[in-house]
Amino acid sequence: MENTGSTRKFLIATHGKLAGGIKSSLDIITGTADSIFLIEAYVDENRSLEDDIKAVVDQIGDNDELIVFSDIMGGSVTNQILQYALQPNVHVVSGFNLPLVIEIILADANTPAEKVIAEAIENAKQQMVYVNKLLTAQNQEEEND
Repeated sequence: MENTGSTRKFLIATHGKLAGGIKSSLDIITGTADSIFLIEAYVDENRSLEDDIKAVVDQIGDNDELIVFSDIMGGSVTNQILQYALQPNVHVVSGFNLPLVIEIILADANTPAEKVIAEAIENAKQQMVYVNKLLTAQNQEEEND
């Protein structure tokens, strides 16, 4: 499905202030984007997670796409978002990291979201590295040469 005439929007929804930290990093790395919503759940006891999610979803037009990044699969934030996941224009990615978010946000909007997400997940997995082990392996290779 081609994404012509529509806008791809993003929601970063997390327990606590992680969403704001991710947005701060995005602003530094990719520049400020207007199409990113944040939900920092359970920070303000006077705010309802359900109401915050609904407020974002209500801003998504029929021709828009919403890609949601949630922090924990099976967590309360993700579970509340799942009620919208069956809508054809809503895509939920749980357990994200910063490289994944960057790749998806910078992706060509004409590439189907499903393809962008699948490729970004595979690439993001490669970004998670135990660097000490990598350095030890490199040092051993250099010593053997």
